[in-house]
Amino acid sequence: MLPLFARAGAAMIPGSSRLPFIGSGGGGEELPDLTLVLDDVTADRERLADYDRVCKFPLRDQLPATYPHMLAFPLQLSLMTDPSFPFQALGLVHIANRIVQLRPIVISEPLGLRVWATGLAPHPRGTQFDLRSQARVGDQLVWEETSTILKRGQGSGDGARREGAAKREPEAELPVTATWRLSGDLGRRYASVSGDMNPIHIHALSARLFGFPTAIVHGMWTKARCLAALDPRLPDSFSVEVEFKKPIPLPATVEFGELGDATGISFAVRGAGKGTPHLDGRVSFA
Repeated sequence: MLPLFARAGAAMIPGSSRLPFIGSGGGGEELPDLTLVLDDVTADRERLADYDRVCKFPLRDQLPATYPHMLAFPLQLSLMTDPSFPFQALGLVHIANRIVQLRPIVISEPLGLRVWATGLAPHPRGTQFDLRSQARVGDQLVWEETSTILKRGQGSGDGARREGAAKREPEAELPVTATWRLSGDLGRRYASVSGDMNPIHIHALSARLFGFPTAIVHGMWTKARCLAALDPRLPDSFSVEVEFKKPIPLPATVEFGELGDATGISFAVRGAGKGTPHLDGRVSFA
């Protein structure tokens, strides 16, 4: 993964696009018609246990619904650093994520992964697109994900979203059920198990290069931590979608709120004290 992040970082150097080993990073206007595939992927037992500990999932042989995202992430980063991709990977913002778990995945099951980009569209703060990922066991689709990504720039003002992208009404204040204290090294600990070494999550010094005063939490850690809190009530098949709001600077204290009904569970993460919105989400039961 480090070579891919190095390639993404090198693409930001003026004139680097002329080098054959670095993607163009903004040289085009269309998403490439490219699907990346990786077969026979199995989760490593020790890495899964480390991931479960960092995200507070129970230790077991079943993959959390967010874990296949980690397995597909190298394909996602490879796609976004491909010479045909129109945007520089570093600086893109993950604004929403939707996962559908069609059935539980056991650690020993080999997965076939597919990743592609689609749905280029205007956004009030720039341009957005979707990274689509799927996991299959044999011919059976068992998991799929839509990550909505923002390329910041001149916005269109309409911000119309496509089918499949998370779009949520603002949550009413949900009953607070937990307070989480997040340590300053959480970004590094999650990066070590996820492979997501984006500089904005690793250290305050590297985060400042991208306009953040300190390191910020990975959005997918926040989503995983929410699912871990809801884990005892999750069925075998469900969908979960979130919108990432304001970043969580590290260290931090945040509050988790939730409210369930017959069709699912709404949840949210807010800054303790000030109520800063960090994440809004909804689990929908199949």
